[in-house]
Amino acid sequence: MNPDIAELPKRPGVYIFKGSKENVIYVGKAKNLKNRLASYFQKSSGLDARKQKMVRLIRGFSYIVTGNELEALILEANLIKQHKPRFNIILRDDKNYPCLKLTVKEQWPRLEVVRRVKNDSNVYFGPYVPAQAMWEALAVIRKHFRIRTCKYPLDRPMRPCIQYQMKRCPAPCAGLIDREEYMKTVEDVRLFLLGEKTALIDRLQKHMLKLSDEMRFEEAAKERDRLLMLQRAFESQKVISPELGDIDVIGYCSGDDTQNTGEDTPTISPFAFHILFIRNGIMIGAKDFFIENPLADSEESMLHGFIEAFYSKDMTPPPVILTNKTPHGIKTLQEWLGAKRSGKARIKVPARGKKHELLIMANENAKLHMSSPKYFDKGNVMAEVGSKLNLEEAPHSIGAFDISTIQGSDSVGAYVCWEGEDFNKNRYRHIRIKNVEGVDDYAMMREAVERVFGSSRNDASIPDLVLIDGGAGQLSAAREILEGLGINTGLAGIAKKPDRAFLLSGKVIDIGDRSDSSLLLRKIRDEVHRFAVGFHRKSRDKRTLESPLEKIEGIGKQRRLSLLRHFGSLEGIRNASVEEIAALKGFNKELAEKVKQGVFDLKLIPDRKIPETF
Repeated sequence: MNPDIAELPKRPGVYIFKGSKENVIYVGKAKNLKNRLASYFQKSSGLDARKQKMVRLIRGFSYIVTGNELEALILEANLIKQHKPRFNIILRDDKNYPCLKLTVKEQWPRLEVVRRVKNDSNVYFGPYVPAQAMWEALAVIRKHFRIRTCKYPLDRPMRPCIQYQMKRCPAPCAGLIDREEYMKTVEDVRLFLLGEKTALIDRLQKHMLKLSDEMRFEEAAKERDRLLMLQRAFESQKVISPELGDIDVIGYCSGDDTQNTGEDTPTISPFAFHILFIRNGIMIGAKDFFIENPLADSEESMLHGFIEAFYSKDMTPPPVILTNKTPHGIKTLQEWLGAKRSGKARIKVPARGKKHELLIMANENAKLHMSSPKYFDKGNVMAEVGSKLNLEEAPHSIGAFDISTIQGSDSVGAYVCWEGEDFNKNRYRHIRIKNVEGVDDYAMMREAVERVFGSSRNDASIPDLVLIDGGAGQLSAAREILEGLGINTGLAGIAKKPDRAFLLSGKVIDIGDRSDSSLLLRKIRDEVHRFAVGFHRKSRDKRTLESPLEKIEGIGKQRRLSLLRHFGSLEGIRNASVEEIAALKGFNKELAEKVKQGVFDLKLIPDRKIPETF
């Protein structure tokens, strides 16, 4: 592609490169759009091998002018999050990490697990990475701190639930505790989560001695046991240094400093990142990331892209982030991070002291992560898949379909997607087959493919390779739909017993060997089969347990429960008059007549067992 860039503006903005299927393959930002785009398309520009490959795939581009670099950064981050372009830094683990929220704005505060921090004046703790540490802390709190777990508004008295009987809740819902005493427990929970060992232990010891002086020895003994538990819990926490506060430590390591591509310009190798999460001076977790073949000019560019990708999620950055080097565009990056946390955010490169030691620790863990055997060369595997299935180029993403049915009953379809180095569960789909009656695997496959891709023909969600569970018949059915939708992508059928792949050319490929490509293809096939069978079983069980009352037009769950509460059983509903049914809240005469007719029709079925009672 040789676009005319003479008319492009010399202003900040975002540019979007598109491939042959009109899908977005790269999103970038620039201080000067004209100069940046010229650097890609001028023959004199020294691009590394990965950028050259991307430029060869570009079939069109667009751009959006922004007022300044910060606006360009915000827009770029949103577009990357939306389109997930293959040449941008995409973190496959893109879920938001859990936090604990102490709802201090409620009259009777409680703890709940959330994945998004809001500016609502409540108190948040986390993120917890991995989540195991959070669940352990929550288990300790629920066992030893009597704080409610329910979400009821408590605006009127209620009967205490089983948590009160288990002595794990003081039942504020029933007015069995005054708010001042309850708030003391809430403060204890806050101190525990903050790691304020001295303040909490001192308060509990004073309370224990007070109970002992008042000769309330049984309560004092319980407080003693709680003290011992808390001391053990605090000892298990990895206290780094309380004065550090909240920081994230980003260490990284590349496979090699550079790799020879046959060009004068080196390209950056794969990167492994390791992040340490420190809150209130306590290490609450760590997370590894592997970035394969990053599209970056330098470590500073790589670091900028990683920070942007990681903090694009709905999580609040800490006030300080430690790194090995100063990322490109640090001023704009810090402004963006500060806006996300509604306060100042600084990226620092420590040269000495405790922070420097933490950075060394993160770098060492990144090196171990890089050398892990589970991170084999995914690029070579995809190249092997492309070669084995006679594709024009190695796929970056693979989608797979499967159908699950029993003699045409409760028929469902499933779709899964593999991207880069793992399954992308955000793109999984369940499909309830609606337009096929009886046993027709080909028609079911056509409906499943059309339902998934019918509204996405120009979207980046179209994978580079689509696998169809089955043989030549299912493959032909899928090809018919894809051609009708105007989708041009790789396509193959995949079956088992024996393990083999069917190509559009009619060739059958053995995938029963132990090569990495065959193992990957079978892994994807088995995953979509698991996903389909699970949904089919759930749908079948739901139909089996479905209430016959809900088959009556106008009767849903709430009205069904109202009928059963009032009349006791289906037999009671049969014996009731239309007027009695119409007198219920939410009913009228017309609906009551439908209920009577519906229940009467059920009775006409010989030997029908209707076990439903309330």
